[in-house]
Amino acid sequence: MDLESNYEIAPTAEFIQSNKFTRVALQFPDELLKDAVRVVSALRAKLRTLRESNAEQNDDAPEVGLFVMADTAYGSCCVDEVGASHVDADAVVHYGHTCLSPTTTLPAFFVFGKTSISVPDCVKNLSHYALPNGRRVLVLFGLDYAHSIQNIREKFAEVCGAESKPEVQYANVICSVMNPSKGCKVSNEVQGTSGSLTDNNSFGTVSADTYSIGGLVWKLPEGHKMDDYLLFWIGSNNSAFANIVLTYNGCEIVRYDASECSMVTDLSQQRKILKRRYYLMEKAKDANIVGILVGTLGVAGYLNMIHQMKVLITGAGKKVYTLVMGRPNPAKLANFPECDIFIYVSCAQTALLDSKEYLAPVITPFEAMLAFNRGCQWTGEYVMEFRDLINSSPVESRNFSEEARFSFLQGGYVEDFDPQGNGTEEDKEGALALANATEKVLQLRDNPNSIVKGTAKSGAEFLATRSYQGLDIHYDGSLPEPYFIGRSGRAAGYEDEKNGHEKS
Repeated sequence: MDLESNYEIAPTAEFIQSNKFTRVALQFPDELLKDAVRVVSALRAKLRTLRESNAEQNDDAPEVGLFVMADTAYGSCCVDEVGASHVDADAVVHYGHTCLSPTTTLPAFFVFGKTSISVPDCVKNLSHYALPNGRRVLVLFGLDYAHSIQNIREKFAEVCGAESKPEVQYANVICSVMNPSKGCKVSNEVQGTSGSLTDNNSFGTVSADTYSIGGLVWKLPEGHKMDDYLLFWIGSNNSAFANIVLTYNGCEIVRYDASECSMVTDLSQQRKILKRRYYLMEKAKDANIVGILVGTLGVAGYLNMIHQMKVLITGAGKKVYTLVMGRPNPAKLANFPECDIFIYVSCAQTALLDSKEYLAPVITPFEAMLAFNRGCQWTGEYVMEFRDLINSSPVESRNFSEEARFSFLQGGYVEDFDPQGNGTEEDKEGALALANATEKVLQLRDNPNSIVKGTAKSGAEFLATRSYQGLDIHYDGSLPEPYFIGRSGRAAGYEDEKNGHEKS
């Protein structure tokens, strides 16, 4: 496809012109940055044409300033409002793969791209799963294939004919224009039943029969459940697909790889992720010091989620620190060895970090809720969107059990830190109260083999127990120490050295 169609130059220019934006940030991912110059030139030319055509109606229309953004501080799938604020942008045009997470302050226009796909081959594989035995199928797709869904729908209807009507549901793109104060405008590319969501002030609201994930929305017939459907995913094996596999792990899922024109039915590797996530949840239960990693500064509700995590962690009797460092990596997190676990608050498609190379594991807010709430049992359901946790699973005050907890990883009972001494006492008496409470917790009771001894409960205590605490300069007196004059000259021959090359 040409540049004009693939990057939707005309719709983008109309969006800018109709809203009278004067400073617009164009956000490109790394793989599309090579086209940024051509896109800016084409968009600038289109805006100039629109301005000239409307010159009679508005003679004072200012020229629009376009700014290219790259190398986002966090995931490129989210709108980088922080980067756009550096140029005082009025709006952001986001190109490429996106999670469609709601913005906080700036309106956004999304250009998903149009990846090529063989519609007849896709329909052929879809018929293989939908036609036999009248199987219920739900078609989900990557947003870069949204342009072809209407063609797939029409082609599949032709293949089925008038007599055979298999139950196939198609997801729709939830929006292409996002305004943080007015919700979303449904994309014109895909038509469906998602129009009712535009009147709801709560972005991504899920009712009893309406589901939303990763920028897609669909509605099931009354009385039907997700477990009754086979999920037919059109797209690559990316973060959006991993989000689908984990969230709907009870459904049978197949993937159509449009680039290879082939079906992938073996998803054992993706499902193994759930086993590792359960292991990380058990490991988080033994953590004493927890670090909250801020993985976004633009997704709506992230501050509420951070506050909710703080209340949850302190209620469980653990110490919490909030860390803002951009995209996390093993080297960055290694600077905080006192943290036993990290909670990554970010959008759903960047929340899962492969932390095998990290000094401490990284978990999601949903896993933290299961780990730090006494009595919570994992039923197999998995929630990736932290906004769903804010709406549906608020932190409730629970009575902290004084009984020791059995740790599957340590193979014994563990006494958790008393929350009564973690907050109020520390505020009143400072570090002394924390030290006294910690000393009380570290005492062994009854049988020393039945209860595991605790470790450091705060960053200060961890630093005190380290063998190396940095360079310490001790002064014995108030007078300055005498200084010594070092060597002078060049390394090839200092002045205080004998020159062996001198001729006698």
